[in-house]
Amino acid sequence: MPTVEMTVNGKRASAQVEGRTLLVQFLREKLGLTGTHIGCDTSQCGACVVHIDGRAVKSCTMLAVQANGASVMTIEGLANGEKLHPMQEAFRDNHGLQCGFCTPGMVMTAIDLVKNNPAPSEEEIRHGLEGNICRCTGYHNIVKAVKAGAAAMKG
Repeated sequence: MPTVEMTVNGKRASAQVEGRTLLVQFLREKLGLTGTHIGCDTSQCGACVVHIDGRAVKSCTMLAVQANGASVMTIEGLANGEKLHPMQEAFRDNHGLQCGFCTPGMVMTAIDLVKNNPAPSEEEIRHGLEGNICRCTGYHNIVKAVKAGAAAMKG
């Protein structure tokens, strides 16, 4: 079995994995980082989004061995101690979540969106979140949360 090594949330991590192990499985099962969710098994829901080398990626579409040597950020790595990331605060403050299952992927996708477009319009936010499914909300508060998060991330 191959050994994979990567930096996850700022800490070195390594483990032996079967070659077919998905990154999402590695994060959840080998590292115990269960904030990254498995939702659909078909890469359509976005619940598994993490950042790999600074880019949002659906971790159910990538093998753990493909992330060997990479820097991975999960939802657990966003907060600074007790202080939430501005996007996390915006989701909380704007009621951008209900059951919370999609929230980690939504937040990770939103941060990547705002990194590439610091002042997205409502239309751009909705387009940017197209690969993330929420079955509980009408997306209105999620869009509000991303707008507020973008403003907070600017400073």
